[in-house]
Amino acid sequence: RKVKSILILVRMNTEVEIWDQNKKRIFEKPKMEYSIRSIRSLIKSINYCKKCYPNLEITTFIIEDRSKEKNLSLIKELINDEKIEIISLDHEKFKTKIKNQKSIETFSNLASLFESFQMAKIKGEDLIFFVEDDYIHLDSMLEETVATYERVSSQLGRDIFMCPSDYPYLYMNNEKTNILIGNKRHWRTINKSLCTFLTSKELLNK
Repeated sequence: RKVKSILILVRMNTEVEIWDQNKKRIFEKPKMEYSIRSIRSLIKSINYCKKCYPNLEITTFIIEDRSKEKNLSLIKELINDEKIEIISLDHEKFKTKIKNQKSIETFSNLASLFESFQMAKIKGEDLIFFVEDDYIHLDSMLEETVATYERVSSQLGRDIFMCPSDYPYLYMNNEKTNILIGNKRHWRTINKSLCTFLTSKELLNK
């Protein structure tokens, strides 16, 4: 199962802290700091992957939601010469598609997710990687994910979902799992995911 292309869709909000949970982010910095570091690390990972897979087509879009102009300028400066396009989320587009929510933050989160799924169906060709803007990625992250996708999907004879791990404490519960040998790392099976995951256009359509 050779990977032909990856469409990366980053959902970015540089203003909103954790609104739906009674806790702070681990390092307690402004959200913009997380967005900058996350996107910078993603760019490094993309460039590393391109060296390993020079024929792999990688397209990246950032779906930004109501960022202040100064924050948006910093992000544009960061992606400067990279082939990354920024798209501003249009809330009006989703007012008839999403039920009324208790807060604008919840509506925004659902709207950006909806937008990313729609873009994936239109622009995606092979694999699609949905990314939230508070993950810090190792340089080898994307290359490891592509190589492991090819290996495991070939072994199973079908497409799969892959989810990079985030906070270790989310995986401390004692549950049955399968351990799979990836490219340079071990992976395990899970029964749920957050909104950062990679899958195929075919599975997305299903």
